[in-house]
Amino acid sequence: MDHLDPERRSENMRRVRGKDTRPELTVRRALHVLGRRFRLHRKDLPGKPDIVLAKDRLAIFVHGCFWHRHEGCPRASMPSTRREFWESKFARTVERDAEQTAALRAAGWRPEVIWECETRDAERLGERLRDMLERNNPE
Repeated sequence: MDHLDPERRSENMRRVRGKDTRPELTVRRALHVLGRRFRLHRKDLPGKPDIVLAKDRLAIFVHGCFWHRHEGCPRASMPSTRREFWESKFARTVERDAEQTAALRAAGWRPEVIWECETRDAERLGERLRDMLERNNPE
């Protein structure tokens, strides 16, 4: 049972941002520390990736574990109310993510996903980003 009335729940949901989220800002800061520059939310690419490193043809999505259904993550819980609605909504989100990833690959880009829970440990995030960039430019 939802402990909030429908108006309050609607207000909370309206406040969920799609850009400049805390996890996204964390990834952007980590890339700056690595000396990398990038573009944000390029509308000409499928899915409008959160971070784009054009020189590397790398498109990074910073996904929220709840909204994009990070498998095995406790943050990807299922709401107990309106279960059919949420299952349908989440299924479409996952399907859309797969379509966008496939379209990016077909266009010669390398899509990568960084999950919200992965941004909590700055050191591990930095290592993950370095690995991601090195895979692209083995030097």
